[in-house]
Amino acid sequence: MNEDACRVRKNHAPENTAAMRHTVLKLLRQGESTNNGLKTKLLLATWEISYLQTLIGI
Repeated sequence: MNEDACRVRKNHAPENTAAMRHTVLKLLRQGESTNNGLKTKLLLATWEISYLQTLIGI
């Protein structure tokens, strides 16, 4: 997720960004895809709105 290139450093932004990343990773790990890795799941979620909705639970 490009953490090394992230320039968030002031106030509460680093903690908030880390919390969002952890939430996204948790949702991706709980996803029902069988043979897909986290990177593939993240790409699918950005490409297909239906897959993203199933991850979120909408």
